[in-house]
Amino acid sequence: MIYYLIALIVFLIDQGTKYLIATRLELSEQIPVIDQFFLITSYRNRGAAFSILQNQRWFFILITIVVVAGIVWYLQKVKSSPNKLLPTALGLVLGGAIGNFLDRALTGEVVDFLQFNFGSYTFPIFNIADSAIVIGVILIFLEALIQGQREKKEKGVTEKQQEENA
Repeated sequence: MIYYLIALIVFLIDQGTKYLIATRLELSEQIPVIDQFFLITSYRNRGAAFSILQNQRWFFILITIVVVAGIVWYLQKVKSSPNKLLPTALGLVLGGAIGNFLDRALTGEVVDFLQFNFGSYTFPIFNIADSAIVIGVILIFLEALIQGQREKKEKGVTEKQQEENA
């Protein structure tokens, strides 16, 4: 149940911050946090990451339903394993996916507000849900690498035992 709690916390923080931005800032209004490096910027995204596939609301809704169903199914499968990294990562992705899903379903756009500038380059504006999804995906890749190392180590131990028994 803890992994669904993680998803709920991500969802609530995401929706709460989006609500504050949508109700307290005008569209395109900016609040510098760290000079021009980090700004809170009120922005709406009708597409996916980096604003690709603009105005494909129903496509994103359908894809998100499939992804969320897959995450819930897989989370049920791995939640009781001794490994806690993978289900934690899935909880983060689930909370983020549902947060952005709700925005798209209700308004057709996602509220983004975290802006980082690196000199003349502005990284695409994002939100808490996006952050949770990215962190979750990184943790999933990390877990895959760790699991690969575990299996490689176990295979080496098994081969060594077979050689000793021969």
